[in-house]
Amino acid sequence: MKAVRWYGTRDVRLEDVPEPSIQSPTDALLRVTTGAICGTDMHPYHGLLPNFVPGTILGHEFIGVVEQVGNGVQRFKPGDRALATDLVADGTCWYCRRGWHWQCVNRTLFGYGPLFGADVPGGQAQYVRVPFADTVLHHIPDDLQDEQVLFVGDILTTGYVCALNGGIQPGDTVAVVGCGPVGILAQMCARLFGPAQVLGLDMVPNRLQLAERVGSIPIDVREDAAAQVKALTDGRGADVVLECVGTEEPLKQALQVVRPKGTISVVGVHIEEAFPWPGGLAFVNELTLRYGVGDAITYGERIIELIRRKRLDPTVIISHRLPLEAAVHGYELFDKREATKVVLKM
Repeated sequence: MKAVRWYGTRDVRLEDVPEPSIQSPTDALLRVTTGAICGTDMHPYHGLLPNFVPGTILGHEFIGVVEQVGNGVQRFKPGDRALATDLVADGTCWYCRRGWHWQCVNRTLFGYGPLFGADVPGGQAQYVRVPFADTVLHHIPDDLQDEQVLFVGDILTTGYVCALNGGIQPGDTVAVVGCGPVGILAQMCARLFGPAQVLGLDMVPNRLQLAERVGSIPIDVREDAAAQVKALTDGRGADVVLECVGTEEPLKQALQVVRPKGTISVVGVHIEEAFPWPGGLAFVNELTLRYGVGDAITYGERIIELIRRKRLDPTVIISHRLPLEAAVHGYELFDKREATKVVLKM
């Protein structure tokens, strides 16, 4: 089968690899029909993850058809359409029983090699072995297409959890730092909670245009972002700030635009050791900081229903649809910020 493998900084290759097979009674074998390149795939692409293993099959956003199941799988059968979550969890440990799957004692992620636990090859491939299938997979309603639910497995749920953790109240002003795929979806999810206005902060013109397209007020951070936000909030700043990038500068921007007694909800994947959190400012302004991870195992069914009810349309972020054979080009587009979201068709 064909699969996308990582070999070093900006070195990904489409190669022939053996097809996976059932290894455990709780496994399912999924024939992938649609996948995607995620912003967090760019961390290894840019060489930012030490000890990333050459030859790792990438990808953790994918959807497909069940081809085979182990004799311990009860919820799925061959022929079922299924969405995979990015997170692999056993569904039975102390943490999983409380809905905290990211803390599962057997946690791992598709497409990251052994960095987060067991090595589970990713979904930028024609076939994927899915461990703990009854927990990790979601059924896809017949009336929804692949692209409508694809992002529930990771970035849409991440945006939803970011908004949820912000504690948005009706009438609030919500500022979203970052108008990449997660940021745009966070803006859409923020509206589910009834804010008066949602602001999208970025510096890339086409991303600011997309923010405006989904109903947000675009804020160009190359100009004085704090002044712009205060001008829209009677001088106070945003009630809730959602940080959806994962680097130091966006977190600093979040601190600049949040009002006293406000909340900053972070889902950007921060991998730096230093943390730009000014303790004095946070104390004086009584700020709340929340971190969260998009647990698609816990929230997936809820979000799929929101899509069915047309409360969310995540397909607006798709800028490119490419065959798997063009995946390397997809990475190049993403790297140059010429793509908002690349979907791969198998």
